[in-house]
Amino acid sequence: MRLLVIGGSVFLGRDFVTQALRRGDRVTTFNRGRSGTDVPGAEVIRGDREDEDDLRRLVEGRRWDAVIDTCGYVPRVVGRSARALSGHADAYLFVSSVHAYADWPERRVDEDSALLPCPPDAGPDADVPYNALKAGCERAVESGFDGRVLILNPGLIVGPREQVPRLTWWLTRVAAGGPVLAPGDPGRAMQLIDARDIAAFGLARLTDGAAGRFLLSGVPGNTTFGALLDECVRVTGSEAVPTWVDDDFLLAQKVDEWTELPMWTADGSASAGVWLPSSEKALRAGLRCRPVAETVRDTWSWILEEKITRDRAAEGGQGIAPEKERGILAAWAATGADPDEHPRTR
Repeated sequence: MRLLVIGGSVFLGRDFVTQALRRGDRVTTFNRGRSGTDVPGAEVIRGDREDEDDLRRLVEGRRWDAVIDTCGYVPRVVGRSARALSGHADAYLFVSSVHAYADWPERRVDEDSALLPCPPDAGPDADVPYNALKAGCERAVESGFDGRVLILNPGLIVGPREQVPRLTWWLTRVAAGGPVLAPGDPGRAMQLIDARDIAAFGLARLTDGAAGRFLLSGVPGNTTFGALLDECVRVTGSEAVPTWVDDDFLLAQKVDEWTELPMWTADGSASAGVWLPSSEKALRAGLRCRPVAETVRDTWSWILEEKITRDRAAEGGQGIAPEKERGILAAWAATGADPDEHPRTR
């Protein structure tokens, strides 16, 4: 296939480019050259999707079988790209997010669930939350592109080169050793998906001629928080010991959910569906997900190659400050809590 990837130099976009080249596709990438290095073998066109002259230059005399857009965040900008590429590509694959669904994370969602309200022409200063902007981007593609539209709604994406260092932070924290503040119930089931599996699925569906929407959150219950941290301990060879602390205690200590302890939300109605999005449609259509343990191992190998430290991982806005972690662990120990109350899950 002849493919245009908008972005294509980091994380999921890079995985799309790498896998497409590996299977023999001809790939063009369009980006500003600021976020990452180009994948060898791809045709590179420098430009800014917010610049209409750059878009005109991109499409002049060119045509692709499909566009893959992994970096659309503002509906007005995405719509401009979709309109410019109409007539120059047969299909447009847009990577959105589970965040676009109105009921997530409170309830289980699937492809038929309602999206958050946001017009397709909303600009960067629109008075709507970030999650709703993703829904507006989807509408911008559907209304602006004259051709086949394929929308992917991933859940929590992990894997080597992750941009938001969630798994990266946990791995570097565990590698540092010592008592590790571990959140809530270690047996709580999660649902993670590797970026490489999203790319493989998206490319296969483009080849099949698919259209419509697929929610990609991985295999339900493919790990637990306890199993995930145990795997981090195993691959790093660390002597770290997770100390499981109750949700209510963490909230009382003003620990920010999802960011200070990445991937953690307190168990309750507000997050009852956080790990329950349905990937049933995608699994029936051919989604294949590697074991989470493989993702953890490969991510640790990448961390070692890139020499990513705990401090560097925290620069991505994730992770609790060491002094706050030590204070909470000391306060928890002072309660006399039984350390075996939440056994480590393997």
